[in-house]
This record gives sequence, structure tokens and C-alpha cells, in this order.
Amino acid sequence: MENCTLVSQFILVGFQGELELQLGLDLLFLLLYAVTLVGNIGMITIITVDAQLHSPMYFFLKNLSFLDICYSSVITPKAMLNFATRNKGISYNGCAVQMFFFSLFGTTECFFLAVMAYDRFSAICSPLLYHSIMSKRICALLVAVSYFFGLLNCCTQTALTFSLPFCESGEVNQFFCDVPAVMHASSAQTFVNEIVLLAMCGFIIVVTSTIVLISYGYIVTTILRIPSVQGRHKAFSTCTSHIMAVILFYGTAFFMYGQPGAMASPNQGKVVSVFYTIVIPMLNPLIYSLRNKEVKDALGRQLKRMPFFQ
Repeated sequence: MENCTLVSQFILVGFQGELELQLGLDLLFLLLYAVTLVGNIGMITIITVDAQLHSPMYFFLKNLSFLDICYSSVITPKAMLNFATRNKGISYNGCAVQMFFFSLFGTTECFFLAVMAYDRFSAICSPLLYHSIMSKRICALLVAVSYFFGLLNCCTQTALTFSLPFCESGEVNQFFCDVPAVMHASSAQTFVNEIVLLAMCGFIIVVTSTIVLISYGYIVTTILRIPSVQGRHKAFSTCTSHIMAVILFYGTAFFMYGQPGAMASPNQGKVVSVFYTIVIPMLNPLIYSLRNKEVKDALGRQLKRMPFFQ
């Protein structure tokens, strides 16, 4: 370590291949990112301008769309630039900043999905008390708590990772500065960092998924007690979009961070990384708009107000 020359930048190895493959990936990322921006900005706009969507459920959904925009924007533009120019370098500080914000938004979204499950539990299991339970003050507090845990995790992971020495080539076997991939590029032992990563991510996944499972346990029990089939269908339809979003997000998060083999197999994680960094933020607004009657009705109302549709 005395002869170690610390790197001033990292090389994001990403996906290896010819120029045609790199340009193809660049176009694919551009398309997915454009759909992500249009879908999530559209969701935020509809919820903001339509008074009938001014409820706690859509307040959280609007914040989820904001998170998805930030979450994807931290990664995708830099990845597209690297694909287009084949210059895969990222500065030391730039890598730290990217890791910080990616961990912040990713962890916050994880807690947000748990908060949204609690919101559905309150709406279905205690409908008469729903607006008092989920008051504006409580909603704002739940958002703040989600960001607090996101900030706690990103500060811990970034500080621990960049306390490691990075020598030699500084190659990161990923297309962005993900915690496991950057750790793996260090020239020092990373056992303690890996244990902390596994412990913190395991804690986050277990706590938030437990909240989701308990909430939906009560939700299913309550829905089964509704006498009419139409009533059960209406109650359950308000949850299906959230269930799909939870399965997609938690499944990929556990695959990448919640198992001991995550550090040992970085190559197989690249495709999964594309899914949870780019595809999921694109799918969320589509899931919530195509499977939500209130959102579709609100979209129809806003379109009818436009001169083109009159």
C-alpha cells in the first residue's frame, strides 16, 4: 500500500462490445429515459392539476414519480454519454456523488413503497378514519422519515466505500457507481464493508417488506369480509398497481443487495441493474395509469379541456 498511486477517476467498464452494440445501448437507454421522463412528469402534472386526485394516495404517488425521475436521472444521462463517446471515465468525486444520490433515492423509494402500503391499509381497513389517520401532517412526516432513512443509508455506504484505497486501473465492473461494484475495485480488503452493506440493505428490505406484508395481510382479510363481489373487486383494484410495483422493486433489490452472492457475481447483476435503474422508473407511471381508473378518468378530463380535443 505504500507504493499505491490513488486513482483520480474510475473506468466504468459497463457492457463490452463493438461500436454498434454501444450505439444500440445508447439508443435503448435514450428511449427508456424519454418514456420515464414523459410518464412521470405527466403523472405529477395530472395529480397536481386535477382536484379529484388531491388525496393522500395520490400525494404519495406524485412523490414516487418525483423519486423515479431523480433515481433514473442520476444514472442514465452519464451512461448514455459513455455509450455514445466510448469514454467510460468518471471522476473520483463524480463517482462519489453518483453513488450518494443513487443510494439516497433508491433507499427512499424502498421506504416509500412501504408507506404507500400503509396508506392502502388505512384506506381499506379504517375508511371512516382514513383522512384523520393520513392527515397532511402525517403524510409529510412519512415522506420526511423515508428521506431520513435514505440519507442515513447513502451517507453510511458512500463514506465507507470511499474510505477504501483505490489503486491501479480503478476499473468498476458496472455502468454506474454502484456500491458493490466500486467496493470490488478497491485494492484493500472489503470484508467489513460487505458485512455493513449486507446488514443495512437486509435491514431495509426486511423492515419495509414486513410493513408491506402485514399491511396486505390486514387488507386481504378486510376485503374477504366485504359481502358483495363488486365491493371486493373495487377495494382490491386500488391495490393491484402498488402490488406490481412492490414485486418489481423488491425482487430486483433483494437480488442485488440482499444476498451474500451479490458481491461475487457482478456480471450477472448488470442486466438486473438496467432493470431497476431504468426500466422500473419507466414502468411505474404506466402501471399506475393503465391499471387505475381514477388516473385514467383524470387524464380523460384534462385531454377534453385541450383545444385540440374539443
